[in-house]
Amino acid sequence: MATDIKIAGAPISWGVCEVPGWGHQMSPERVLTEMAELGLAATEFGPLGFLPTTPAERSAVLAKLNMIAVGGFFPIVLHDEKFDPMPSIKTELESFVASNAKVLVLAASTGQEDYENKRPTLSDEQWNVFFKNCDLISEYASSIGILATVHPHVGTMIETFDDINRLVSGSNIAFTLDTGHMIIGGTDPVKFANQYPDRIKHAHLKDVNMSKASLVANGEMTYNQGVKNGMYTPLGQGDVDIESIVKSLVNSGFDGWFVIEQDLMLDQEPEAGSWPLTDVAASFNYLKQIIANL
Repeated sequence: MATDIKIAGAPISWGVCEVPGWGHQMSPERVLTEMAELGLAATEFGPLGFLPTTPAERSAVLAKLNMIAVGGFFPIVLHDEKFDPMPSIKTELESFVASNAKVLVLAASTGQEDYENKRPTLSDEQWNVFFKNCDLISEYASSIGILATVHPHVGTMIETFDDINRLVSGSNIAFTLDTGHMIIGGTDPVKFANQYPDRIKHAHLKDVNMSKASLVANGEMTYNQGVKNGMYTPLGQGDVDIESIVKSLVNSGFDGWFVIEQDLMLDQEPEAGSWPLTDVAASFNYLKQIIANL
């Protein structure tokens, strides 16, 4: 049923990001208040430090605005046999349990601070470590009522078409379908949604100006520069077939969250009622129209 479709916001649409030097970082109070004003009653956590780190305090901030916690993005190294990700995962998931958040969105970190450096090439042995860690995390998360997913993301170990296909066959972990990062990395998100609906349990909806994103894809521009250059647009204003993806997932029985995302950077605190709030409002209205037509 269209009325059962779940829509959430994300702090990155207000320029809040974990990457050092990303730009001006807005306060959680303002971001969550503006989400609520738009009618978005659910949010991902945002980067570490955006919300309080202790489970009780994080839960209290969300409860104050009657905001539901969806879950959150968590970058972590998964391919290094000398690094055990489980202690960090278990600590992070304490906040999920306290906030009743249900979706862990893993970014397969390269071990570097940002998305600008060249990714390492993994050996078969490192891929096997990667798959083992994915399955261990998925099993542990499931045991406490949380769904673990991997988020294909530019500048991480799961970026390209080949990376994604390797993960599909090498591990049983679920996916966060990110329409923007996947298309920039060379994967058609419409085809992926049609081919692997049973693996997609969470969705980040981004729209992309491909003429600008192609400069990132072919190395003429860094990812950060692409974001500054406006390669992400409000939903319905770019080159991703968001409508087909939403319809395909809903028709296949998808019951996860559709999270509205538009990666951007801010130079300063915006005026009340201005951009980026206006872009999020446009995306939300577009998505509601798609759902109304289902």
